[in-house]
Formats: sequence, structure tokens, C-alpha cells
Amino acid sequence: MDSLASASHQGEQAPDSFWIKSSLSFCNSNCVEVANLPGGHIGVRDSKDSEGPVLRFTPGEWHAFLGGVRNGEFDTFGQL
Repeated sequence: MDSLASASHQGEQAPDSFWIKSSLSFCNSNCVEVANLPGGHIGVRDSKDSEGPVLRFTPGEWHAFLGGVRNGEFDTFGQL
């Protein structure tokens, strides 16, 4: 992984973290979940693998990503 996010492996997740899915997620299990983690980090994981790896972002990295989403910087991804 690069310096923007580091993987956390099974057992390194905080048991009391509250994971949420987007309200736009469907019930097909193809979702990501996000949580506030100890130390001020933001975690992102695959909802199908709740015990699997977690991407951890600093608040600055997370806000930069959200800003890019809001500005449409990722709108062309996933198009054929």
C-alpha cells in the first residue's frame, strides 16, 4: 500500500467501532462500510468481510477524498 492508506489486518480493528454503509447501498452485499477509529483515523472495509483488512485514512486524507467526490473528480470511473 502507498502512504495514503495502510492496511489493518484481522484483530486490529477496534471492537467498539460503529460501522455504517451508505444510504444508497443496496442489499446485494457489494458495499463498503466506514467508521471512526481510535486515534482519529477513518476506516473503510468491505461489508462482506467484516473481519478482513481495513483501509485507514487520516482526517486530512479522508476530507481530501470527500472533496474530490463532491467536485466530481471520480465521476468517470466505472464507465464503459
